[in-house]
Amino acid sequence: MKDTFMDQNLDRTDIKILRALQSDGRLNNADLANMVNVSAATCHRRTSRLFKEGYIKGVRAQIAPDKVDHGSMIMVGVVLDQSTPESFANFEEAAKKFPFILDCHLTAGDFDYMLKIRLRNMDDYKHMHANQLITLPGVRQTRTFFVIKEVIDNAPLNF
Repeated sequence: MKDTFMDQNLDRTDIKILRALQSDGRLNNADLANMVNVSAATCHRRTSRLFKEGYIKGVRAQIAPDKVDHGSMIMVGVVLDQSTPESFANFEEAAKKFPFILDCHLTAGDFDYMLKIRLRNMDDYKHMHANQLITLPGVRQTRTFFVIKEVIDNAPLNF
């Protein structure tokens, strides 16, 4: 069976680089080159190409939310009053302005959008919901889910 990544101009070395960096984004070029069994120059060239072509969107630290007083994760389902391209665009543009919204996904099903929010506590959510969330353009209804335990969060892609 043909590897689907071969259709996307990725070979086995590129895939090894992607997997290694996904596991540890702090790898320096020399260590990464050793891990994937290529020269440092080849590794640098390939990694640069993977960034340039958009296979790697960025590299950042994963901060422990509880250590920075953002230990409460809340998922919010949002239903808009209209399902039009304009109402979706207005909601999305406004949602991007709120730093407490970590993820915003247009969905099919019971909700138009699912939001992942991180705050300090229930009081912060109550204030944010009343003063900011329900004032987003076109919001007809929200349904809130407080996360009790994070079993899997931000897992690496398995490819």
